[in-house]
Amino acid sequence: MEADTPRLLLDRARLEANAARLRARAEELGVSFRPHFKTAKSVEVALISHGGAAGPATVSTMKEAEALAEAGASSDILLAATAIPARLPRAEALARAHGTRLLLVVDSPEMAGLLDAAAGAAHEVLVEVDCGEHRAGVPPEKAVAVARAIHGSRHLRLAGVMTHGGHSYGSADPARVAGIAEEERAAAVAAAEAIRAAGMPAPVVSVGSTPTLLHARHLQGVTEVRAGVSLFWDLAQMSRGMCNWDDLALSVLSTVIGHNRAAGALILDAGALALSKDITANAFAPETAYGRVAEAGTGAALPLHVTIVHQEHGTVPVPDPSWFERLPVGSQVRVYPNHACITAAGGYGAYDVMDAEGRPVERWSRVDGWH
Repeated sequence: MEADTPRLLLDRARLEANAARLRARAEELGVSFRPHFKTAKSVEVALISHGGAAGPATVSTMKEAEALAEAGASSDILLAATAIPARLPRAEALARAHGTRLLLVVDSPEMAGLLDAAAGAAHEVLVEVDCGEHRAGVPPEKAVAVARAIHGSRHLRLAGVMTHGGHSYGSADPARVAGIAEEERAAAVAAAEAIRAAGMPAPVVSVGSTPTLLHARHLQGVTEVRAGVSLFWDLAQMSRGMCNWDDLALSVLSTVIGHNRAAGALILDAGALALSKDITANAFAPETAYGRVAEAGTGAALPLHVTIVHQEHGTVPVPDPSWFERLPVGSQVRVYPNHACITAAGGYGAYDVMDAEGRPVERWSRVDGWH
């Protein structure tokens, strides 16, 4: 494989297998699947996630929502980050141009009030519930107050609740993850039931993270589940036992640009911008550092890791000098990243999509940025 590097590689067969697994798991749990595209940011991946058809989607940015709607990849989109008034004109334009249903999220009466004052049309809104991550959302017992602010407004329409069990990423114990999945489910269901008991609607009960989708014992009372990184997987998830090496669909093609024989290391042209500085896998697999090196053609794992990153340089210590002959200057390798979401957002702009033989056969654009 000869190409300018670094490049973002995507294994289509693995992507399709991962998507099929997620769809089957959602069906097993009796809920709708609303995959998250903050990782993939790709229309083609969106279609593959639903078996080649349009379907519900979760996004983090309006730019992602616009791309999916304009391509006909989704007409039912949840913008998972808390909405702000400045996004409403774009949301309203999507509805006018494409008939898109765009679900917004708030977690305070104050933001509900700001949205209502700025809105020029009706918007469906979910209350975000904190199920234990303590990043955003309100405790279930406070969801009714936010719901009342939405329900009593002029332009906002209360659509239900959503939550995210992001703290599930902190455990490699399946039993603990199953427990967090139950906390996630119970928090969302309790909030929805309290809202209904107060005389307001809550038809949507949305939960999700990759680990909790895989390990939930049941999702009684939930209507839909969201997950994103599991379409690609990464070393952080593998370190927690959520996937295997052969599930990893995303890697970075890099060129060996130097040999530092004094330090006993290869120098790659994939550094912090190409790989990110995320080291989340190291909590469970300390040797991971910034990514594992693999053969360029086959993706077979090598006993090498990127241990130091500068902006455009990655350092790979080698156990003995034979590696300088095995991987000469000018040769290429793949690096499998810690966190696919952050690596993919590194400015590549597109995926080089590979077939089952490891050959690049297509190039898929990414929807990066916010505006």
